[in-house]
Amino acid sequence: MNNKNSILNIAKKTIDLESNAIANLATLLTNDFSESVELIYNSKGRVIITGIGKSAIIASKIVATLNSTGTPSVFMHAADAIHGDLGLILEDDVVICISKSGNTPEIKVLVPLIKSANNKMIAITGNVKSFLGQQADYVLNTFVEQEACPNNLAPTTSTTAQLVMGDALAVCLLELRGFSSRDFAKYHPGGALGKRLYLRVNDLSSVNEKPQVQLNTNIKQVIIEISEKMLGVTAVVENDKIVGIITDGDLRRMLSKNDSFTNLTAKDIMSSNPKRIDENAMAIDAMELMETNGISQLLVENNGKYAGVVHIHDLIKEGII
Repeated sequence: MNNKNSILNIAKKTIDLESNAIANLATLLTNDFSESVELIYNSKGRVIITGIGKSAIIASKIVATLNSTGTPSVFMHAADAIHGDLGLILEDDVVICISKSGNTPEIKVLVPLIKSANNKMIAITGNVKSFLGQQADYVLNTFVEQEACPNNLAPTTSTTAQLVMGDALAVCLLELRGFSSRDFAKYHPGGALGKRLYLRVNDLSSVNEKPQVQLNTNIKQVIIEISEKMLGVTAVVENDKIVGIITDGDLRRMLSKNDSFTNLTAKDIMSSNPKRIDENAMAIDAMELMETNGISQLLVENNGKYAGVVHIHDLIKEGII
């Protein structure tokens, strides 16, 4: 038990230490940050982000974030850059160089080469007085008092600070570009995230059967309709408009209350005013409506007329749930 408590205390200490360091970043922001954002926003080129070691991993993640939010970016490993990859940098590109110390050998070789090509350079460093800090056009200070590592050696707090600074850049650029959820969907067409942003109800309901009965349809035909269409539900329709719904649950309740159902019709067991959704609504809205009301199906309308059914299994199949 003591061992478990010790582990939890170490974890809490790590989280507290890193969260305090991140909070302190806000006090380190200067005009260099806003000018860096404006430089990237107004640039006709891309953002080239480079680093060495753990900073290179953070650079790669920031590249992914920028690309997904509308700022074309390319990762360039600092070691590879000085062995041939420097050709990645084009005339109008802005270079971001990430280094905790700002004094690593690779950085010292790379920085003069970037400056000789007249590309603007932004430094993300924990040491503004370093070689990198002194040579960069703009400096984003990510100084941290100590690493979460008990030996104050393994990059932990410092890489978190670098990542947060990169996120701050990305979000500022996103806001300046007026980047919307529709834009986000364009860059994320695959996977559940993209589908949540662009998939509409009609994309799901249109491939389903369209179960429907009339008010005076006898119960036997209602059961057949529900069984054949395999959605566990049927709409009750009059003049193409939804007037009710009958689910598997309604049939079970009917059987528990009636010894004979020979003379019953759809209108005798249907639920009036069922939950429904327009076919042009987002699929994510259908999911929220189902969750809020604790139901598994929604009837779908098109201009007030019955258009089909969307089932919770459709949402699960598409990875939205």
